Amino acid sequence: MKINPVSANFRRRSGALLCALACSLALNACSPVAPAPATSADRPDGANSASSVAASHTPVPDTPTTTAELPVLNIDDQHSQITIIVRRGGLLARLGHDHLILVRQLSGSVDQHNNRATLQFRLDEMQVDPPELRLAAGLSPQPSADAIAGTRHNMLQRTLDAQRYPLVLVQAERHADGHSLQLALTLHGVTRSLRVPANIHSDGRSLSAEGSFTILQSDYGITPFAVMGGALAVQDQLELHYRLQAH
Repeated sequence: MKINPVSANFRRRSGALLCALACSLALNACSPVAPAPATSADRPDGANSASSVAASHTPVPDTPTTTAELPVLNIDDQHSQITIIVRRGGLLARLGHDHLILVRQLSGSVDQHNNRATLQFRLDEMQVDPPELRLAAGLSPQPSADAIAGTRHNMLQRTLDAQRYPLVLVQAERHADGHSLQLALTLHGVTRSLRVPANIHSDGRSLSAEGSFTILQSDYGITPFAVMGGALAVQDQLELHYRLQAH
């Protein structure tokens, strides 16, 4: 019988393909097949993938607290204060007194997420020459009650114009170095930017900050008080010491 060459070639190719297919099936039968990932619909309890991870034996580390989770803190005016030392000057300075001004009625808050704080106080709530703080600051002798009253009147009415500018506003931002604050201080209707040293401690639930710096009254459009043509005057420079607590 005569064999058609085309049919013979076809049979040879078909046999090769069937052999390759059989080998492939045999190899797959010996290899484990990875199961398809289950969906929530496939699970009888309807658990999602997050529940599956939680149910595994691999421990999941605690998520650290981020700054976004830190609460906003309020200034504690019972444990916060600003003291301002005003020095005497002029040719007759020996006839006058250095003065200490105390600020206790502070209000404001600390935004820990953005490392910013705001606080303010009223000028007419400042105290003049509290005896215990004058003594601690090394200022003596203690002025008389009449002298303190006169100092307060001149400070609020003639120097600071407290009726027109009753509030002092401070906006603070923690500097990247962690040891200073960038302030925007608004006094007498004028805002100035300055960087001041700060010793800051925080645990996320409370914060404390303290430091000292100086300002010039003339930088805020204030003319220092003077009498007798400047023979007895208040120095332009003021010394500020602050201690703040927030909870």
